[in-house]
Amino acid sequence: MSNYIRLGEVDLWYDEKGAGEPVVLMHGNFSDSRDFAGNLDTLSSHSRLLLPERRGHGHTADVAGPITIDNMAADMIAFAERVVGGPSSLVGYSAGAAVALWVATRRPDLVSQLVLISCAFDPAGLIVRPDAGGEWPPQLIEAYGEVSPDGEAHFPVVAGKIAASVDDGAPLTSEALAQVKCPTLVIAADDDIVTLEHTLELYRALPDGYLAIVPGSSHLLLFEHPELCTRLVGDFLAGRRGPRWMPVSRAGE
Repeated sequence: MSNYIRLGEVDLWYDEKGAGEPVVLMHGNFSDSRDFAGNLDTLSSHSRLLLPERRGHGHTADVAGPITIDNMAADMIAFAERVVGGPSSLVGYSAGAAVALWVATRRPDLVSQLVLISCAFDPAGLIVRPDAGGEWPPQLIEAYGEVSPDGEAHFPVVAGKIAASVDDGAPLTSEALAQVKCPTLVIAADDDIVTLEHTLELYRALPDGYLAIVPGSSHLLLFEHPELCTRLVGDFLAGRRGPRWMPVSRAGE
């Protein structure tokens, strides 16, 4: 069931399916909720799944002004308050993971569990950054034009805004990450666009963090290994997280 909701200046589109505990899926940059088609969208079999599309992405039109991590997080906070109606599990992929993490640091009361897939909390952790003047895969532009109210010709505008946001982005501090108290699963590819060192830094900064590295995968791990990724996320959200019989770095458990 797809809907629009007015959040400030944004007419935000979202899909909703399934029933149960709420789970919000947040897509990556330059894409939309189709990031989860055939993988995490199958979680709707036992969850109330919500798939919002952020400003300038998917069915949600662009608005005047920049697209930043700050205004995307503010949109998602408003979405959680207005649509979800309380705390939920946030599952973010790529830029969507960064947005989910920003929400968790600002409004921990709205986040019961967190899954961060290919997440950079600091642009310095990215091996590859979007380039507004670079060449974009035709498939990416065509997919944007298939659903965007702004049309395919608007893609370079959105690409420029996102590239500027990454270039100007400020990192979350270790102190901010330490305030994310909810259980958090960090998932990354073994050949991701986020460095493994950065992924480890994120995992180690989280008080209740869990880590999974998907072997033989790239930043497109949701498409390359859909069953494995869905099982990792589904098990985590269901509370199947251990136990650790011989903790060392997490000895406090």
